[in-house]
Amino acid sequence: MLAEKLAKIGLLTIQDMLFHLPFRYEDRTKLQPIGKLYAFQQAVIEGEIQGCDVVYGKRRSLVCRIEDSSGSICLRFYHFSLQQQRSLAKGFRIRCFGEIRPGASGLEIYHPEYQLLEKGQFKPLEKNLTPCYHTTEGLSQARLRLLLEQAFECVTSEIADLLPSQDTVSLIERLRFLHKPPQQAPIDQLLNGKHPYQQALIKEELTAYQLSLLRLRQQRQQQMAPALHPQPNLIDTFISTLPFELTQAQQRVCAEISQDLAQNQPMLRLLQGDVGSGKTIVAAVCALQASANHKQVALMAPTEILAEQHRINFERWLEPLGIRFAWLSGKQKASIKREQLAAIGSGDAQIVIGTHALFQDNVKFHDLALVIIDEQHRFGVHQRLQLRDKGKKGQVISHQLIMTATPIPRTLAMSAYADLDYSVIDQLPQGRIPVETVAISQNRRIEVIERIRQACLQGRQAYWVCTLIEQSETLSAQAAEETALHLKALLSELNIGLVHGRLKASEKAEAMEAFKNGDTHLLVATTVIEVGVDVPNASLMIIENPERLGLAQLHQLRGRVGRGANISHCVMLYGDKLSKIGKARLNAMRETTDGFRIAEIDLELRGPGEVLGTRQTGDIDFKLANLERDIAILPKIKQQALQLLESDSDICEQLISRWIGNSERFAQA
Repeated sequence: MLAEKLAKIGLLTIQDMLFHLPFRYEDRTKLQPIGKLYAFQQAVIEGEIQGCDVVYGKRRSLVCRIEDSSGSICLRFYHFSLQQQRSLAKGFRIRCFGEIRPGASGLEIYHPEYQLLEKGQFKPLEKNLTPCYHTTEGLSQARLRLLLEQAFECVTSEIADLLPSQDTVSLIERLRFLHKPPQQAPIDQLLNGKHPYQQALIKEELTAYQLSLLRLRQQRQQQMAPALHPQPNLIDTFISTLPFELTQAQQRVCAEISQDLAQNQPMLRLLQGDVGSGKTIVAAVCALQASANHKQVALMAPTEILAEQHRINFERWLEPLGIRFAWLSGKQKASIKREQLAAIGSGDAQIVIGTHALFQDNVKFHDLALVIIDEQHRFGVHQRLQLRDKGKKGQVISHQLIMTATPIPRTLAMSAYADLDYSVIDQLPQGRIPVETVAISQNRRIEVIERIRQACLQGRQAYWVCTLIEQSETLSAQAAEETALHLKALLSELNIGLVHGRLKASEKAEAMEAFKNGDTHLLVATTVIEVGVDVPNASLMIIENPERLGLAQLHQLRGRVGRGANISHCVMLYGDKLSKIGKARLNAMRETTDGFRIAEIDLELRGPGEVLGTRQTGDIDFKLANLERDIAILPKIKQQALQLLESDSDICEQLISRWIGNSERFAQA
């Protein structure tokens, strides 16, 4: 049904339709001579069909050659019918629109939109720029444009400006303009979101977004949580047993979280810290405070390797204090899982550590009071909610600590996570030596392998990380296996291990244990080692094809070395063809080891949706705003939202309804 398709993209009312604004525009208002076309432009062209043939190559395609008085071009269709082939007959005139690309026969247009013209027929061009909308399967751009026209016809009264505006043009007329700009409209401004009509609406949308987050904070403050009283003597005793001193930043963050836990309002705090800054020990201190109050703690990590690393550390630190643990992962034997579930349900297990298995229905906690989520951007909103709700008793819910080792620029974090409290460990432990990073061409692969030989024979250990363009664990595993075989042949005097996501849990654990114990010199791995692996003796990291990874992931991988007393090196072994962004990433990695500076560069290169890790969960899906582009106005927007929340609840409701509606994407998690 049409209504169901519209609902998928949040279009439930006429107002929803009017504020479903184009994300870009196409200029179909003028014909372009074929002879003046250039690659990657979009154009409307018109010509006479000179021939149409099925061509066989790697893929079968239908190629239609057309020409006008200035030149010729080919239209190529990979999906076509016999009827379509017959209709594109020699001698017919055709008008089409599409992107010009270099192809096998010169310039080509792949799957253009087209119309066949009767002989002598004159068909007028579009008078307005053509809007392009976010849509869904089964709902074409043409259908959506028609529905928008009908929506405007249904408007019988003026739509109110909800924020102060100096514009004398009514809001409905501004919306008409943005949905169907006239031919002479400043398209550069419109494409960059800089048109005054867009700017006013962007401020509205960002204000609505801030209001929704601030309202979530208010709602959370009205909820109840168990007050977990500070245990200074126990915490001091625990810290005194550690073989290292906490940094001032760690001490400050521990105090902030301890104060939160002592309240009977639920904590929801984001803890940021660069790779190696010591977030895990902060989490352990918090868990100890909850355990000492006779409550349960759940710590969830996205991968078995990271969860296992947390289990090993927590048990080493806290078991001497009498704390009892349970461990859950998706690949446990049924008998072991039953034992663990029984310990969790009875309360015998005080701290429960695991992967996604923690929020499954059969996991019943006795008295869960604190949820710790590591690498929060790897989990969807609903997964975080499911785990939090396992501690719900009547109106009482669990405290939540959300950790990330992917630094987020402060302005962006304060705006994107306005419903959370925010702590940063901005200091690395004393003695941490920055990792020296170099980028080397694949042509020097043999030199790199020889460098590994020398380092390992001197008692060091190394990682070799394999990446692939395709996001396939099967392919990544194959690449790692082939690389391991190749390196074993060249480095026969070294013990070479292998770890990837398709290994059994026991095999992964065995491979990691051998590497930690120093029995393995070189560990070949996929990016499963991105987080959670801590081997101080590993001082050399080779990342193959680093141009295929984002900056945050590269920084995480590099963080697996540099944890010992020796100078460590990261070698990025890049391929022949580097894109502009690929070069920028490698340069950033060479220039700095500061995760927060890398986050700023990552924001510039990839945009906020990737930096915040929200693309997969749909947390942020703006209609018009763009956090990267509009970041400069965020502080003022946040201040305006705070004032509105205090002074005009009716306007707040209208703004949230207009821009966010019933969407669950801002659900508290």
